[in-house]
Amino acid sequence: MCVMDAQRSSRLNHLLLSLPEGFLADSAWLQAQGLSRSSIRDYVDRGWLERLGPRVYRRPMQAAKSLLRWDLVVLSLQQVMHKPLHVGGRTAVELSGYAHYLEAGDASTVYLYGQGIPSWLAKLPSSAHFETRSIRLFANSSTGVEMRRYDLRSGEAAGSTKDAESTSPWEWSLTMSVPERAILEMMDELPQHESFHQVDVVMEGLANLRPGLVGKLLQECRSIKVKRLFLWYADRHGHAWLKHLDQSSVDLGKGKRQLVPQGHFDSRYQITLPTELFATGGPSDAQ
Repeated sequence: MCVMDAQRSSRLNHLLLSLPEGFLADSAWLQAQGLSRSSIRDYVDRGWLERLGPRVYRRPMQAAKSLLRWDLVVLSLQQVMHKPLHVGGRTAVELSGYAHYLEAGDASTVYLYGQGIPSWLAKLPSSAHFETRSIRLFANSSTGVEMRRYDLRSGEAAGSTKDAESTSPWEWSLTMSVPERAILEMMDELPQHESFHQVDVVMEGLANLRPGLVGKLLQECRSIKVKRLFLWYADRHGHAWLKHLDQSSVDLGKGKRQLVPQGHFDSRYQITLPTELFATGGPSDAQ
């Protein structure tokens, strides 16, 4: 075997070990593995890679579907390409076991938070639409974000884990927001991209939040609107953890916030909310 053939074989073996069947990689990652642009084209011609669009490829697998599974796309971004992003908001709420509180049919949108999310993501033929968000909501981008074992066969997230590399790729860990952070990210979407009713029913089910983590997230949250909304909903549902939440260090800002026109003004938190939220009684009913 000549030197060039040996090098090609070595690079191919490395690719097969680093990129599991069905997983994605972009051209930047492939070049970082030692593949030139011409080598990438050669791999496509030989069937070792499949071109999905500009700058993005997949290692072929049997029975691959035309529509890419969103979770496989995200795991490729996180575990193969090591992009600093996480699943959050409504999607993380669903994966944390609260999907039954949400209206059916909303799973087709996946919320991704992070920096440097590649532009090709929006053009992929995926099973879901990706809504991408920055990490500006919190001063610390990692608070309330953890890795959870994810079963690609069932599409379910299990308990948290710090070991993502010792298992099968089909049980790799998904980096996602825990419920304490996910509900705050969800509230940040109000009123344009979420409904107050949906947030209300989810908040009703969050009876086991950790007050220490909630307090830390509220301190690091940069949105006055989100912090006031969270505390209003927390008062409304009166969960036991609220009694252990230290609110003294949470900056709620000054002035009124009108979140909807012609709504109901809550005097304690200085926010105007939809009138229907008060039909069953809010935490305070002052006009």
